Amino acid sequence: MSSSFLPSSSRRRTAVAALAASALAVTLAACGSSSGDGSAMPGMPGMTTTSAMPSMDGMGAMASGDGLAATSGGYTLASATATLPAGQVSDYRFTITGPDGKPVTGFTVDQTKKLHFYAIRSDLTGFQHVHPTMAADGTWTAPLAALTAGTWRLFATFTPDSGSGRGTDFVLSRTVTVPGRPVDTALPAASTSTTVDGYTVTLTGELMAGMAHPLTVTITRDGKPVTDLEPYLDTYAHLTAFHQGDGAFAHLHPTTAATGAHGGPALSFHAELAKSGDWRLFLQFQTAGTLHTAAITVHVS
Repeated sequence: MSSSFLPSSSRRRTAVAALAASALAVTLAACGSSSGDGSAMPGMPGMTTTSAMPSMDGMGAMASGDGLAATSGGYTLASATATLPAGQVSDYRFTITGPDGKPVTGFTVDQTKKLHFYAIRSDLTGFQHVHPTMAADGTWTAPLAALTAGTWRLFATFTPDSGSGRGTDFVLSRTVTVPGRPVDTALPAASTSTTVDGYTVTLTGELMAGMAHPLTVTITRDGKPVTDLEPYLDTYAHLTAFHQGDGAFAHLHPTTAATGAHGGPALSFHAELAKSGDWRLFLQFQTAGTLHTAAITVHVS
């Protein structure tokens, strides 16, 4: 029956339903386009896409947006190693293979390195940030300090300089098992400050899941501003974060440029954490040739 023959009330209901369907379609399209890095949608933690799509600014295009996959966009973190020894230094060897299945050997330098490598235990302890060396055949060797028993996730972040992934930031990971009886450490409560090696690190900023917010880190010692921070990886501090529960990875990009031999006490970062909940942040900064690593838990609403 033509709509012109429907009672007026029926026609109104039909029109309302059509408008609702149209609005829903627009909303879904907007949600799909706004999560270009595949991360969880704002306000909907844990909801991810499965395809690698470059974001509007050309930054990371990970399949899940959190580094928890070994493959994304045709690139794979490949390794034959599934177990590493406990209590001793060890080497972890791996390759980054491209869409053609061959090892990738060309990478764009990011913060002075072609590839950054991280190790973190499932309880978010034992953080390591190392810089592997690459052989001519594309095999990387990451030197790891002694690991404790348990499950560890190993992350590689990189940007190919050619091929289909050229200019795209990737973060991929695999897990390894360290034999022995694991002893988990409870995650410290969320806080705005912590102390390491006599330095006090204070965070200022409101963090919300799926939204970019400025985060300021201020470093003091004995109540006095620290102004002798030395450049480390082209910045005065390096900041990474891991999500409690699944170990999702995030790199908080510095917005304070290292313009001289010394910096501090306040450093600014572009913070975008995809999921709500508690995150463990690791801040690395250098003074007098010594690298310090401060760990602090933050809650993301």
